[in-house]
Amino acid sequence: MKITNDIRYVGVNDHEVDLFEGQYSVPNGMAYNSYVIIDEKIAVMDTVDARFTHEWLDNLEAELDGRRPDYLVVQHMEPDHSANIANFMKTYENAVIVSSDKSFKMMKQFFGVDFADRRIIIAEGDSLKLGKHTLSFVAAPMVHWPEVMVTYDSADKVLFSADGFGKFGALDIDEDWACEARRYYVGIVGKYGAQVQALLKKASTLDINIICPLHGPVLTENLSYYIGLYNTWSSYSVETEGIVIAYTSVYGNTKKAVLTLAEKLKEKGCPKVALNDLARCDMAEAVEDAFRYSKLILATTTYNAGIFPFMREFINHLTERGYKNRTVAFVENGSWAPLAAKTMKKMFEEAGSKVNFAETTVTIRSALSDDSMNSIDSLAGELCRDYIAQRSETANKNDLTALFNIGYGLYVVTSNDGKKDNGLIVNTVTQVTNTPNRVAVTINKENYSHHVIKQTGKMNVCCLSTEAPFSVFENFGFRSGRNADKFEGCAPLRSDNGLVFLPRYINSFMSLNVEQYIDVDTHGIFICSVTESRVISKTETMTYTYYQNNVKPKPNTNGKRGYVCKVCGYVYEGDELPEDFVCPLCKHGAADFEPIS
Repeated sequence: MKITNDIRYVGVNDHEVDLFEGQYSVPNGMAYNSYVIIDEKIAVMDTVDARFTHEWLDNLEAELDGRRPDYLVVQHMEPDHSANIANFMKTYENAVIVSSDKSFKMMKQFFGVDFADRRIIIAEGDSLKLGKHTLSFVAAPMVHWPEVMVTYDSADKVLFSADGFGKFGALDIDEDWACEARRYYVGIVGKYGAQVQALLKKASTLDINIICPLHGPVLTENLSYYIGLYNTWSSYSVETEGIVIAYTSVYGNTKKAVLTLAEKLKEKGCPKVALNDLARCDMAEAVEDAFRYSKLILATTTYNAGIFPFMREFINHLTERGYKNRTVAFVENGSWAPLAAKTMKKMFEEAGSKVNFAETTVTIRSALSDDSMNSIDSLAGELCRDYIAQRSETANKNDLTALFNIGYGLYVVTSNDGKKDNGLIVNTVTQVTNTPNRVAVTINKENYSHHVIKQTGKMNVCCLSTEAPFSVFENFGFRSGRNADKFEGCAPLRSDNGLVFLPRYINSFMSLNVEQYIDVDTHGIFICSVTESRVISKTETMTYTYYQNNVKPKPNTNGKRGYVCKVCGYVYEGDELPEDFVCPLCKHGAADFEPIS
């Protein structure tokens, strides 16, 4: 298969495998991808599973058309990609292996030889020139093994991404990418979100037109979609609004409670309720759902003074993968001593999971009663509070307690320039009068939003909650709405004034009409009346201190000299920071940098 004029696909499809890595059901098989770059020198990118030796060598020989390869680049030593290294080296006796030092140590373990006389050891920043193609190597440790390197070809702007951007399923099957890529990511890579984030940051500096993973299809179009999903997954952010109910039931009473709760959630506006019977469903699918949606309800019986085994297994899957940034609620059943909720909560706490526990716990004693039905109704109301507030037909649009969430916090101010929605981060919002209710919002004149709001005279102020991840600040604070669509791929929610408010990560919002404008040199102060105010959740407001201490990534300044951006953590290495320097990430100027101590 031709990928570019010089890059060909030589991988194989596997329809014999039933369980990938011995645990993941793959009804549509798997693809083991390998590529060859044909230039003055020829480089083969990885091998395939041991069961496809001859098919792979035949594919390679057909593309070589009589030529012989010079290099075998080994990015990842997992056997489904590395099993044919020794066979390749026997077939092509003059070829050299290009890989990391850790990989060669693993080769010794797998094959009894480390190819010391036929190897090039590479590390981060090294390159290999093939002719017009130059391969640059980027370290990707723990994505998802410690030896992993990814490779960038600057000629055709191709990223060979190892297991990154992979998915279950053979290439001769037509299926949706996201579903099986999400299950693959959560199951196999999901524990290493921080490492994936580090790799995405490195990849953001590259001009990429094509992504060639080791599993799944070659990605050639709409790369922002795939990269955006990987950013969401690896930052443990919510991908889809909704509630997952994962349950076990012995005699049917817990299941009856779950079905009742599911109906009440739908009645109160929950956009999606996903049910998973843990004793019968694909466990990997249930884990995928828990990471995809915003809230999780765990319902199980007390069993041997603990919880049902399938529920224990499910929670272990979540906690070992770093489950966080979600709301978790509990439904327990017990005939004489209900202990399930206590046990489940303790499992999350002992694992250090950063989740929010619902205030309401439903306790069932054997079967549903009036008391447990009331608890179910209370839990549904608590979990759907934000959905009720978001829907125009059910919201309290004059909830002035929203003003109590104003403090020295961080906010997303939204507007619309007549063509697209826009938003920016601000930290200066103040209530100035209460009869009538007026709010002052200060915005830097250099921001595009200042220009838009001065023209339109209206805005929404969304009060960010402590649940907001760093990706929110990257999206709304590190790029201009003139050049970027900050709501691309987002299904917007709108207030009565027609402007967007954020679907998550806020505890309230206010719609404002500008009554007065005050020019204060670099900034403008908009004095506004409140036309609508809604409280979305009880989660605390994100303060600037909380952001600095808990949300903003800590910059890696070890061994470096220079300056670090106080806003985003970008490190400028050099003795002097130019006065006109602008941070390439957040676009803040030199005044927002401080010397590395």
